Amino acid sequence: MTNMNCSTQGFTAKRAERNLFCSKQISEASAGRKAARGFTLLESLIAVTIITLAVAAPLYSASNSTKAIALAQNQLTASFLAQEAVEYIRIVRDDQFLSAYRAGGSSVSTAAWTNFLTSLGSCRNGTCMFDPTRPVGVGSGLALQPCSGMSCTPLYVIPSGMYTEQTGIVGATLTPYTRTVQVADVNGTDELIVSTVTWNFHGTQYSVRVSDHVTPWQ
Repeated sequence: MTNMNCSTQGFTAKRAERNLFCSKQISEASAGRKAARGFTLLESLIAVTIITLAVAAPLYSASNSTKAIALAQNQLTASFLAQEAVEYIRIVRDDQFLSAYRAGGSSVSTAAWTNFLTSLGSCRNGTCMFDPTRPVGVGSGLALQPCSGMSCTPLYVIPSGMYTEQTGIVGATLTPYTRTVQVADVNGTDELIVSTVTWNFHGTQYSVRVSDHVTPWQ
């Protein structure tokens, strides 16, 4: 292979041949540098893609895990809220029995059951809200009261940890939960309690429903 000095200093008889060779050598070197730059850019793109995929997958999984944990917490809270309303209806039934028992008589259970059904008022075969921070009873300003129109108001949580529908309590914070209570007649000695808590999470509505039956004390 011919090795020529491409220096521009000095003149020889083969200057034309040398110039032709040097031009070719310079062109090949330039093409090689361009190829090297192109290959390096391709490698960079591949590396960036791999890193992006490697980072995105754990982030996506972490995001889904965070949402799943938050949803599970919401469902647990909603379950407790729904169960609380059911237990309240049972307490109302029990209180009526204790009152009838103290009053005495030969038909304590029957009297207590009748008083219980009467005390439910418009919440019997209707939809009511439940607020444990209000006085016991059914009606305006009491623990059980009919929903306004076709909707019930959302719940607020107060510093003591109780949930209420009152907005004027100091420190009350709005929650995503709405709770409804329905008491339906099954037969003369059986009432079905249905407590439902609904909430929105990332644009999707969820609900938890707890139901139970109450009958007269025997």
